Amino acid sequence: RMSGSESNLKSCGPLRLFKELGTYHFHDTSERAEIRQYCPANNNHSLDDSGGNLAAVLYRIAQTDQVAFEVISATIRQAAPFFHSFDLEPDASDRKNLLLRWRDIGSDEYFDSNDLSDGTLRFIALATLLLQPEDNLPSVIILDEPELGLHPYAISLLAAMIQHAANHRQVIVATQSVELLNHFEPEDVIVADRQGPTTEFRRLDGEKLKEWLEEYTLGELWNKNIFGGRPFAWHGSM
Repeated sequence: RMSGSESNLKSCGPLRLFKELGTYHFHDTSERAEIRQYCPANNNHSLDDSGGNLAAVLYRIAQTDQVAFEVISATIRQAAPFFHSFDLEPDASDRKNLLLRWRDIGSDEYFDSNDLSDGTLRFIALATLLLQPEDNLPSVIILDEPELGLHPYAISLLAAMIQHAANHRQVIVATQSVELLNHFEPEDVIVADRQGPTTEFRRLDGEKLKEWLEEYTLGELWNKNIFGGRPFAWHGSM
């Protein structure tokens, strides 16, 4: 699935494009994952592909663009109503490292990243990535199955955030989510189909699907195998 201004992609030379391409997969949210640990406060220019410096990037946004920080926080509240606000100030005893701390809406107590569910932590990372100030966005953003662990309503928010970022940058999303697909137009979607030992990529044609879409959503059509993109078992030799 591709979205955004393709001129951003075409205007970059091969080397520059490679340097400005960001690939993100916030899949590891285990107890020992980097995203749940302290991170150096000065590692805050761009979000790591695993979200390991999430606290530092959020702290930098809070200090430099309060509007963007409030948009990120408000969006997180929509997905996690218990969330009140972040507490990202460095500890007096260790100002070089940060931990993702936050407040619950019904308590004065502070919590940290270890008190967040996997899905909520992934959503915070996605909101930070996609809603950060435009100047900090990579030229090309690649997201690998960002819907993992998210509530269906959070997936609808994710779709809106992708569309927001795509107004400024090229966004490529690899997904297996029917729910996420339902929030996009056919022309946004590129279907990957295995053809023997190779893979074929096709952009959907909304006009050809027009009659189908009068009765079904795009995700339902995918489930019905109307336009491909389903698992394919190939047996052969190279």
